[in-house]
Parts: sequence; structure tokens; C-alpha cells
Amino acid sequence: MYKKVGLGGGCHWCTEAVFASLKGVQTTEQGWIASQLPYDAFSEAVIVTYNPTIISLKDLIHIHLHTHSSTSHHSMRDKYRSVVYWFDAEDKREIMSMLTELQSDFEQPIITQVLPFADFRLSLPEHLNYYYSNKEKPFCKLYINPKIQMLRKKFSMLTNDDKMFI
Repeated sequence: MYKKVGLGGGCHWCTEAVFASLKGVQTTEQGWIASQLPYDAFSEAVIVTYNPTIISLKDLIHIHLHTHSSTSHHSMRDKYRSVVYWFDAEDKREIMSMLTELQSDFEQPIITQVLPFADFRLSLPEHLNYYYSNKEKPFCKLYINPKIQMLRKKFSMLTNDDKMFI
């Protein structure tokens, strides 16, 4: 049985690349997610469909917090909301507990919101699977490669070596 979680925090090209590189992730849908009021504005994010018998929600949240600025109130937060969108009310409580538990990994308070999923808009086809289709482009080398390298170092047991080859 597969489950879903929405994750936003930085550029959706970066977020898609990180989660597409993991064992147990069936799909990553890149685009914009909106929650319910008052957070009805869309922001860049991905929907991750995963197999919880291979990768846990806690592992996904842990990776998410470490692959974007989850403690920073920067000027682009409207576009790059630091958030975990839940699809199942049971997951909400679990996610909140995980954020509290994982706070000890960070010096500054985690600002990541936990919001209900409401709507999704898929990116244009030419932007989907951006990293794995454009690894030599400057954006990928400058912004995504460091995240993938950190992922391989810190979370190597969870990475899909068949997918990753940098």
C-alpha cells in the first residue's frame, strides 16, 4: 500500500530530485500545492508517493528538513513555503511529533508548517524530472548537486543507487 505526502521548502526542481533519488519512492509529482484557508496560495512543492514498508514517513521528513532551509524566514517564503502537507489526518499528528523530535538536529527553531493538502497543479512537462533530464545545466550543478551529494553522505542507506550516478 502506497502513501502520499506533500513537501515544499525550496525550488521544486531541487525537491523533486532529492525525493526521486530515494528507495521506496514510487513517484514525485512536481508543481504547486495549496492548502485550505487561510493558506490557500499555491507554493512550489512535490507530492511524494512512497512505500512505507521501504521508507518511513519519518525518514522522508528527516530528509526534507535537511535538504532545504527549514529554519530560515527568508524573503521567498511565499513561493518556497517550508511545509509538509498531509493527506491523512492520522499523519498530521505523526508529522507534528516528528518535527518536535527532529528539532534537536537544528540550532534554530524549525519553521516548517504542517498543513492539510487541498489542491495541486502539475508543472509543465518540460520541467518534470528536471534534474535527471538536465544534470549538466548550471542550475543543477550549482543548486541540486550539493543536495544530492549531502543525501548520499547523510542518508546513504535510503538512496537509490540505480538512480543516482553523480
